[in-house]
Amino acid sequence: MISVLVADDQVLIRQAVTDIISGTAEIEVVGHAATGREAVDLAERLRPDVILMDIRMPVLDGIKATEEICKSPVLASSRVLILTTFEEDEYVVAALRAGASGFVGKGAEPEAIVRAVRAVHAGDGLLSPAATRALINRFVATPIRAATKSFPELDYLTDREREVLLMVAQGRSNLEISEQLFISPHTAKTHVNRIMTKVHAHDRAQLVILAYESGLIAPGS
Repeated sequence: MISVLVADDQVLIRQAVTDIISGTAEIEVVGHAATGREAVDLAERLRPDVILMDIRMPVLDGIKATEEICKSPVLASSRVLILTTFEEDEYVVAALRAGASGFVGKGAEPEAIVRAVRAVHAGDGLLSPAATRALINRFVATPIRAATKSFPELDYLTDREREVLLMVAQGRSNLEISEQLFISPHTAKTHVNRIMTKVHAHDRAQLVILAYESGLIAPGS
């Protein structure tokens, strides 16, 4: 059973999302939060598998709440899925940097929201099409420049892992990586998981950000 905490300042949205995901046998909503602070407090008490988090909330916004949750040792196994109407690039990047594992718009079909919860719980990063375009455009529109800070964690990657990281940053799936490198999909997934462990990333979306910000891959590559 996947336990979910729904955080949104609008009661109608909380109820609608609850109705959508509770209609699935393997998903259970264990709590509701109306503010970012309440979301953090309830998450630490309930230890949900997934927190569906709105961005604009009172007391503590969803970005800051996400950051607190993702930095909390007791919530290491919890994942944050941002559910919002705001899919501009600044929100996408800020949410991912804060540690969010997914980003889906409130206008998504009910089935898409359920799939997003399942994907994030399974450890897969997930972005809606609009959020994906915003993230890519953010980097493509950024002038190529040297990294402004060091990324020593990259030194722990093997040559093959760097190769896989580049392919992840280019949007390749595990299947596409396996086909290009002539390895099994399982081996490709193992490489990706090892990379995430070594660089302390929650998911593939954060690997994309790391690859661009470290200068490992140039915008437009």
